[in-house]
Amino acid sequence: MDRLLKYAGQQSVIRPRDLVRLHIPRNYLGRLVRAGKLERVGKGLYSSSENPPTENRTLVEVCRKVPQAVVCLSSALRFHELTTENPFEVWIALKQGAWTPSFEYPPIRVVRFSGASLTFGAVEHTIEGAKIKVYSPAKTVADCFKFRSKVGTELAIQALRECFREKKASMDELWDAAKICRVANVMRPYMESLS
Repeated sequence: MDRLLKYAGQQSVIRPRDLVRLHIPRNYLGRLVRAGKLERVGKGLYSSSENPPTENRTLVEVCRKVPQAVVCLSSALRFHELTTENPFEVWIALKQGAWTPSFEYPPIRVVRFSGASLTFGAVEHTIEGAKIKVYSPAKTVADCFKFRSKVGTELAIQALRECFREKKASMDELWDAAKICRVANVMRPYMESLS
């Protein structure tokens, strides 16, 4: 149990299947929950009661449940501090035709990508000891223009301005992302107004 507590202290969120490779019996999770040393934060997700959650905890929980997910759109904007809006749902990108996860918490919103638009700009970050993938600022802005009917044109324009003002991405990076997402013609006038 001590090894499990040490592991839980290093990871923000653990799953029962993580214990298999550590050769720790899964029933220890229940014992530690009853003892108050671990908390059940979701179906199949546990956290050390000594690890206070950060603002990115829901991103970690979703990416632990759906390892192939990439955090995108409004959630990625918030992660990169390109908006003050705190989205109610965690936006994730999945491959076309991939299984659609269903769980109550945290609420998710799925968008589909294929080919280069799925892999371009997906950067791995370590949050609370867990690895998650989040699209780069430039790719996130281009995605907002691509899905402007879902997130709103105003949010896409605001994200572009903030990304450029905060120097989170260069014009070349934004242009490359716009071409990959096939929104170069849509973004061009807004990008020209910034130069």
